[in-house]
Amino acid sequence: MMVFDVNRTSPDRKLARLADVAARAGVSTATADRVLNRRPGVRANTAQKVFKAAIELDYLPEQELAAAPAEPMRLVFLLPRGSNRYLRMLGDTVSYAHEHFAPLNAKCQIETVESFNPDALAQALLKHGKRADGIAFMALEHPVVREAVNTLAQQGVPTVTLISDLANSARTAYVGLDNRAAGRTAGYLIARFIGMRAAHVALIAGSRHYRAHEERESGFLQLYAEQFQAMQVVDLREGYDDAQRNYEQTRQLLEQYPNLAGIYNIGGASDGVARALKEAGQQHRVVFIGHGLTPDTRSLLIDGTMDAVITQSPMEALMSCVRIFSNLRDKRSPMNGVELARSQVIFRENLP
Repeated sequence: MMVFDVNRTSPDRKLARLADVAARAGVSTATADRVLNRRPGVRANTAQKVFKAAIELDYLPEQELAAAPAEPMRLVFLLPRGSNRYLRMLGDTVSYAHEHFAPLNAKCQIETVESFNPDALAQALLKHGKRADGIAFMALEHPVVREAVNTLAQQGVPTVTLISDLANSARTAYVGLDNRAAGRTAGYLIARFIGMRAAHVALIAGSRHYRAHEERESGFLQLYAEQFQAMQVVDLREGYDDAQRNYEQTRQLLEQYPNLAGIYNIGGASDGVARALKEAGQQHRVVFIGHGLTPDTRSLLIDGTMDAVITQSPMEALMSCVRIFSNLRDKRSPMNGVELARSQVIFRENLP
């Protein structure tokens, strides 16, 4: 290992000290020492600042910058734990897609946090922000989460919201569907499946704490107000993406509204809704639209319990996040080369 001597002399000029390099780079002397002596544990962008400062102050020869080790970005994907199979599939994709992240010099890890708990999410963001070069997370719309994101931004740790966005925050970018459009799409599909007649329709959300779920609901209701006034949205319930809760909510809806003609599951755990429909013998009468193509929703499409699934590619979503962080590291615009998320509507007849 090469150790740099801060006491070296030069006949021509006053030499910079380690403290000068640290001050120019905006880091502590301990961090500068760690970088210059090639010890691990420093973010790649911070290391590059130290090397650049050392070269500008003639503390290092310029060729050292090219030789400086570029450690992989340490990226954290922070997702809610629970029974939402699409989110679990997203986490699994992070685990097995390392070869896809390698060209972007990124090392990704998955972490989970208690679902629907804004305080737990805010604490997890601040905790992982101490060591991560960037965090992608599914946001809850809450002041404590917004404050955590803004704090990380001030500390130079970028965040990307995934699937559900966070309003009026310092997050760098959002990767996910246009959720108002997704809600309108679901409403349109249900109306066309039912036909142009008066009918009762119900919605089940994960939680309105997710901006994505609130926007899907808003888009759905807006479309019905505009085009399908004969149809009545009779109820909206929260199932917290839990299969048992969705089962119980659906059973109650079927009992309360015997002529229920359609259900839109805004969130996850569609298997709970399907179980209630099957038990009541309503699986081929009630139009059922949901989100996220997973093994369980795939089987529900095949047996006809679900009529359509609105989804997006987990791999494309993850790669978009990594590209955004890579752009930031390389001083490019965050969305350079990043495609907007595209929704797909999957039926039994076009299953991939």
